[in-house]
Amino acid sequence: MNQYVHGYDTKENNRLEDQATTLVDYLHCDTKYIAGEKVLEAGCGVGAQTVTLAQNSPDAHFTSIDISHDSINEAKDKVSKLGIKNVTLEQGDIFNLKFKDETFDHIFICFVLEHLSDPAKALSHLLKFLKPNGTITVIEGDHGSAFFYPDSEDARKVINTQVILQNKAGGNANIGRALYPVLNSTALKEIQVSPRMIYADGSQPELIEGFTKATFIAMIEGIREPAVKAGIIDQNTFDKGIHDLYKTANENGVFSYTFFKGIARK
Repeated sequence: MNQYVHGYDTKENNRLEDQATTLVDYLHCDTKYIAGEKVLEAGCGVGAQTVTLAQNSPDAHFTSIDISHDSINEAKDKVSKLGIKNVTLEQGDIFNLKFKDETFDHIFICFVLEHLSDPAKALSHLLKFLKPNGTITVIEGDHGSAFFYPDSEDARKVINTQVILQNKAGGNANIGRALYPVLNSTALKEIQVSPRMIYADGSQPELIEGFTKATFIAMIEGIREPAVKAGIIDQNTFDKGIHDLYKTANENGVFSYTFFKGIARK
């Protein structure tokens, strides 16, 4: 996997948890697995999505892997505290997994492909672990889908800063719009991609707090140091852009962002 531009500190872990909690109904309402099925979660991070998957399908078994040892430890702690018994957590690189071919009934990948230089290659590699007729579910965001009021050139610049930074690290923060062609470039069939738009205005304070502030703005704030250090943006413009983004979280502000969820069959 390419460099994870957000880092692995406690603040980022908390942001991932806020994101997962806020987006449950939008991203996972139609993700359910039946009793006895084996599911590979590739790139589970700190387990933010893992707990939702496991709780939504308590009779399926999940093998959740991540390349980061620290993230796996965080995930193990989270799963243990919640008393979840249907998850096995392992450290592992998705390009070097030790599972036997056709081990899993399903594969689930969330917010992983955006960090890879060749997402189609990663998917093709993972498909050998999927049983014939098994499904793969992929969820990704798209920073180009961020629309907000009041509009601000500096806010748009600071969002694009992450797009540039992620591109320099070998990833693609706008991969959501490309999810269908990425899936279609593999041997998968029956591909269906659906947009999952998050819209937050003054009538939805829970989304303003959980998504606009605690998820999206917190994510952008977290790249200030590497973005400035890389010379992508100067400190004053970055800070002004963040200030303007917070205006979208005021009573008369509006923030909209679209995730894309793809489901396909081997």
